[in-house]
Amino acid sequence: MTTALDAFALPDIGAEIERAIQRNIKGLDFLTSATPTVGQTPKDEIHRRGTLSLYHYHPMVDEIYRVPVLIVMATTNRGYILDLAPGQSMVEHLLLQGYDVYMMDWNAPRPDEKRLRIEDYVLDFIPDSLRRVQERSGEEDVTLIGYCMGGVLSTLYAALHPGGPMKNLALFTTPIDFSHMKMFHAWSDKRYFDVDRLVDTVGNVPPEMLFASFDMLRPAGRSAGVVQLWDNMDNDEFVKSYRMFDRWGTEMLPLAGEYFRQTVKELMWGNKLHKGELMLGGRKVLLKNIKVPVLHALAQHDHIVPYEAGQPLIAGIGSADKEEVVLKGGHVSLAAGPNAVRRLWPKLDEWLGVRST
Repeated sequence: MTTALDAFALPDIGAEIERAIQRNIKGLDFLTSATPTVGQTPKDEIHRRGTLSLYHYHPMVDEIYRVPVLIVMATTNRGYILDLAPGQSMVEHLLLQGYDVYMMDWNAPRPDEKRLRIEDYVLDFIPDSLRRVQERSGEEDVTLIGYCMGGVLSTLYAALHPGGPMKNLALFTTPIDFSHMKMFHAWSDKRYFDVDRLVDTVGNVPPEMLFASFDMLRPAGRSAGVVQLWDNMDNDEFVKSYRMFDRWGTEMLPLAGEYFRQTVKELMWGNKLHKGELMLGGRKVLLKNIKVPVLHALAQHDHIVPYEAGQPLIAGIGSADKEEVVLKGGHVSLAAGPNAVRRLWPKLDEWLGVRST
């Protein structure tokens, strides 16, 4: 005999069974289909030298701002995080708003590039790329946009080149006080972590080690992500987005050995950037020497670069025109994804537009 309660319960059970079947079918598609295409915005590689690729994106509107934009990516990650797909691309957004966009993207360093140091990025790669942007655009002024450690490199460049040609500096999740990078300190504790032995043995630091260290920052993060994926397996848009972010997260790049050694010793252990003690190319890096307009965007829930690590930047620089903005999101979702579309991208356009003429 079927009760009134059973009459309501049976259709629900049937719906759950059907949903489980559909999720299994979608799961098979997920496992067997090709990885999603990313970085689709048309571009030209205008220069390549070893680990560096310099790209120029094709303009999308007839009238563009006078001052071109050069994006500096972190050396561990590929630049397509800012160009995931049409409608989910910060690069595309900037192009549609009328900016002339270039990007310093990175390739895996060759074995002979294991001796690259921070100086090579700050005093060679960035200045050389800026000169090429100037030549290509016909403009003297250039805006630098730096993401995470790309922001650190951009900041170091700005502090050592107060005379230009950089006109504006926009930074996302850029650490300055490395004493607050608590989880990184946990795995790089100098009482147990022999960075010299590691670099001297392997040369370039393999991405597997870097990937594992990021996983240690959030031990349950990957498992929670897989559970969330399974719960949304019948949502095609969710699955597509998940796969793009997952591809980016797992395609980390090796780090040049000397660059890694220097980053650990000078920045992580010595905290010399924050203390004003960092020396590059025989010159001291002082934040107060930065005088150009600066925007620094930080994320409320950033487990990689906590707010306390990035907060000293605006207070330390010498610019009269400077702004810090703290936005909802995490380290990645601040710059990419639906959260970024609504928050960071419009803010960047609003700030940059009046400073790009």
